[in-house]
Amino acid sequence: MVIVTVRARMTGSAKIPLQTIKYFNVAIEELKRSYMYAVIKTGGKQYKVATGEKIKVEQIAADVGQEIVIDQVLAVGQGSELQVGTPLVLGASVTVVVVAHGRGDKIRIFKMRRRKHYQKRQGHRQNYTELQIGVITGATAASAGAVAA
Repeated sequence: MVIVTVRARMTGSAKIPLQTIKYFNVAIEELKRSYMYAVIKTGGKQYKVATGEKIKVEQIAADVGQEIVIDQVLAVGQGSELQVGTPLVLGASVTVVVVAHGRGDKIRIFKMRRRKHYQKRQGHRQNYTELQIGVITGATAASAGAVAA
């Protein structure tokens, strides 16, 4: 997703012409209208994803470069339209490509009881899979009608 930031100093000749600001506002509105996103569920967690993003999820048993279809889609939206499933949106899916597998940063656990000579140290690194979001397909009108009926 492209985010455009316009900063203007109101000193001297650094003022931004009004036409430029209007152009950026129109461009941002176009991005909002064409921006398709989905809320998917994988590994017991929910992620809001859009085409082209990379996300790190709980480890998935798949090879690097493999294409996976995630059909647990909780919601699909584009612009002001939003389809929310009960609990899943029928016919919706998200195609992803496995980019890499890895391990997260180490989490250090330290337990201590004061005045009892008790100290316990422990560490943990969680495995993850990095995914590149590809195609987001929403529900068709027929399946959306079947959910409402």
